[in-house]
Amino acid sequence: MAPTISLPITDSSEIRDFVLNQGNGVKGLSELGLKSLPEQYIQPLEERIIVNEDNNIPQESIPIIDMSNWEDPEVANAICDAAEKWGFFQVVNHGVPTDVLENVQNATHQFYGLPSAEKRKYSKGVSPSNSVRFGSSFSPVAEKALEWKDYSASFYVSDEEAFELWPPVCRNQVLEHMKSSKILIRRLLQVLMKRLNVNEIDETKELMLMGSVRINLNYYPICPNPELTVGVGRHSDVSTLTILLQDDIGGLYVRGNNDDWIHVPPIYGSLVINVGDALQIMSNGRYKSVEHRVVANGSRNRISIPIFVNPRPQDIICPFPEALASGEKPIYKQVLYSEYVKHFFKKAHDGKKTVDFAKI
Repeated sequence: MAPTISLPITDSSEIRDFVLNQGNGVKGLSELGLKSLPEQYIQPLEERIIVNEDNNIPQESIPIIDMSNWEDPEVANAICDAAEKWGFFQVVNHGVPTDVLENVQNATHQFYGLPSAEKRKYSKGVSPSNSVRFGSSFSPVAEKALEWKDYSASFYVSDEEAFELWPPVCRNQVLEHMKSSKILIRRLLQVLMKRLNVNEIDETKELMLMGSVRINLNYYPICPNPELTVGVGRHSDVSTLTILLQDDIGGLYVRGNNDDWIHVPPIYGSLVINVGDALQIMSNGRYKSVEHRVVANGSRNRISIPIFVNPRPQDIICPFPEALASGEKPIYKQVLYSEYVKHFFKKAHDGKKTVDFAKI
């Protein structure tokens, strides 16, 4: 079915209907051959980022950690130091097979190559389950300026539900990637917990740390005026950890220690790890979730695939007793995780403000 929208586009409701209701997404807008960015996507000046295209200028970046010998104490120290000082790091030789990473990237492109009517089956109000959701931007109802991104979010409940409800074109590859990452996730959490004086992750703590998993397939189509908008605005994740697979295009920026924006260069076969708000809260601020954002691209379509490892919705999150064993006072109160997440999603991206919801 051909897109039902006329050029030039001036009507806000027409754009919303085309992008959200018809399931075309911003990918559909991009493919219309727009010469200029629709007004709804133009971000305020303070939310834009100027990308330095001069690759000859050396730039500080997040740590890169080789996990080929993950039992090495130096590897453990590097992981914990990165989580404390940066909140972000890249891992190589992490144990997730390269073909699994390539397969899930190819499957992501296949999903976004589906006709709009097929993708629309998973959009809000139409999807057969809240566990599967296709959409655009972050929170279109709350945002004053929309983000130039489409996404497909799948919450893992069971293999049976995934086979029944997840998009068949990418289901197997997404499941394989998620399952192949479990050993890495457990290793990272074991290392991070030891520095918090948690020497053994029992069943209760494991459910608290990684009892719920969501995986997104993100698509950032070519943008006519990338300098005027964002792929994703400033935010920190609400997860325990996020495991991100980037393609080779790049566009992820992290808030550096000097308050500057630092590009995370793609490394073939690597995964980007970042601390989420939940782990910041459970570590009483020792591990830091950090603002990050994604720029729009004017020449290439970009994808990214984050796995969000979370507490369960019914969990009460607060600093672990072990993190307070040396007499530290708790910075955060007890918060029902589902309420924390609801607070995050009811507003536009706003940097690190969500974590204030949990402060004492």
